[in-house]
Amino acid sequence: MKALGGFADSMAGRIFAILLVGIVLSAVLALTLADGRRRAEIDRLRLDQAAERTQSLFEQLGRTPEPERSRLAHEGAPGVRATTAAATGTADAALTRLLADRLGARANAEARKADVSVCFERRPNRPPTPRRPDRTLQPPQCWLVSAQLPNGASIRLAVDTPPLLRDQALGFDPLFLSVLALAALGLSYTVAQVAARPLNALAHAAGELGRNLDYAYEGPTGPSEVRAAGAAFNRMQADLKRHMAERTQMLAAIAHDLQTPLTRMRLRLDKISDAALRDGLIADVQAMHGLVREGLELARSEQPVEPITLLDLASLLESLVEDAQDAGRPVALVRGEATDVLARPLALRRCLENLIDNAVKYGGGAEIASEREPGGVIVRIRAHGPGVPEDRIEELFRPFVRLEESRSRETGGSGLGLAIARRLAAQNGAALSLRNHPAGGMEAELRLPGPPHPAADR
Repeated sequence: MKALGGFADSMAGRIFAILLVGIVLSAVLALTLADGRRRAEIDRLRLDQAAERTQSLFEQLGRTPEPERSRLAHEGAPGVRATTAAATGTADAALTRLLADRLGARANAEARKADVSVCFERRPNRPPTPRRPDRTLQPPQCWLVSAQLPNGASIRLAVDTPPLLRDQALGFDPLFLSVLALAALGLSYTVAQVAARPLNALAHAAGELGRNLDYAYEGPTGPSEVRAAGAAFNRMQADLKRHMAERTQMLAAIAHDLQTPLTRMRLRLDKISDAALRDGLIADVQAMHGLVREGLELARSEQPVEPITLLDLASLLESLVEDAQDAGRPVALVRGEATDVLARPLALRRCLENLIDNAVKYGGGAEIASEREPGGVIVRIRAHGPGVPEDRIEELFRPFVRLEESRSRETGGSGLGLAIARRLAAQNGAALSLRNHPAGGMEAELRLPGPPHPAADR
């Protein structure tokens, strides 16, 4: 049901619904109108038939002398004979016009509708007409026609048309509607998928662009509007890459230019005789060095420069833990499943190092665990420090945001570590999130994509 709801809310689903309803309604309406015209044409032909029979008998009566005329009028012809019934029905203008054209104005013919019993009162009972489920029986029609013969004598004729079997209208035939609905269903679904495919590709490319500026969008294809949107997307991607390169180059130049004066300041500070003042100034210079390096690292984290390869995650985690332990930091690997992941090796290593450094700095240590999941692997890094209010967890990923209010680098840092880690994770097609651990402290969760085939896992 969820997939069906998603399809109904998509452009393909809406195009599908519009086409399906439109095709079915249009076909039913067209067939209903065509069936109405066909029925009207049949009714016209029946009137012509009645007028023709009346004309034939009228002309024969005009040429026949008495007493043969009375006998002929009494016997009549198929569908028409003389009658003495009273003309009490409503006038039929259509048949009256046809008789006037055929018999001439001097005949002064007038046709009135009559009950069918008038036309069949002396006829033997006919066997019932067979019925079929898909056909309807139109009852016979009866008219009383009054006219004057060429000799001036008046005559009244009972004219009828036999019952008629008619097929049901196709627009309301269940079998026809079923076939039409299935055909419209297939056509609408195909058209909807064809129309939405280039838009889905463009939407996918836009989503990938947020994680990788070098994503190759295969296009633009499709209608002119989609091609125009795809071309605009490619231009936007090129502009973003140029702007990011310019910003990175600017930050690199600033960092490089600051290195020289900061180094000179560091050397000159050694000549200060006041030890307390000298140590404080040296700490400030080192903090400036750190800010410059981290700012440059943030800019570089937005531009992946290495290809994605198959990487042994367990070996990488073991290496990071050993390096941290050699440096005297409390870091432990509590669980590490042997598995391969698709990643940029240096970017993933820097991402994990930032997360471990953040856990050690604010939680006093880090516990690392990894486990497989369908389609990839999860790496969890837990710190046993204080938690963070739930409504402020996402703020930790914003550059230069620190929840510690003192703004001291010793207690609050620069506010760039997690921002850099999330951008490096995005380069690897991974999702990085934070949460308060149920047992206390904070836990970072990194979801990495697995290899393309299960056989690649070791």
